[in-house]
Amino acid sequence: MAKFLIVGLGNIGDEYRNTRHNIGFRMLDAFAEASNIVFADRRYGFVGKGRIKNAEVVLLKPSTYMNLSGNAVRYWMNEEKIPLENLFVLVDDLNLPFGTLRIRKQGSNGGHNGLGHIQQVLCTENYARLRFGIGNEFVRGNQINFVLGEWSDEEEKLLPERIAVAKDIITSFCLQGIDRTMNLFNKK
Repeated sequence: MAKFLIVGLGNIGDEYRNTRHNIGFRMLDAFAEASNIVFADRRYGFVGKGRIKNAEVVLLKPSTYMNLSGNAVRYWMNEEKIPLENLFVLVDDLNLPFGTLRIRKQGSNGGHNGLGHIQQVLCTENYARLRFGIGNEFVRGNQINFVLGEWSDEEEKLLPERIAVAKDIITSFCLQGIDRTMNLFNKK
């Protein structure tokens, strides 16, 4: 049976809970809830384990803070003996319009510190990721406040539908693979 590591990137703590930068955690929480998977506080993060049809899934919300996410990813890949091709990282993306969901099987970190640290620790850019567009509607020099800011009321209304699609993307990745998932969802 294939085993997958699904990693939602974010920062721990109540002050970050509803921020744009924590959309990775939020997508993973929604997937876990829909799959009846419960998280436990474990080494380097909050971990949940379960099964989707014929796929075993390990869900990880790193507790290392965003900029050190690679440490948690490497540890749990080794601990669970998960091959690189079965790693799927859920992340926010400033370069995509709000609500855009884009799947990639490899690529640069696009200036994202969490992805950058994962790439540094794993020594590769060749892992799948789901990028959730958060837009870039901020005044120059105000990027950090925007990313660590909370969603607008309008965005908050639209999030449930986009997160529902993200749950379908995660399921597809585990059951059909990255290429089929990209073909199904990157057009939408």
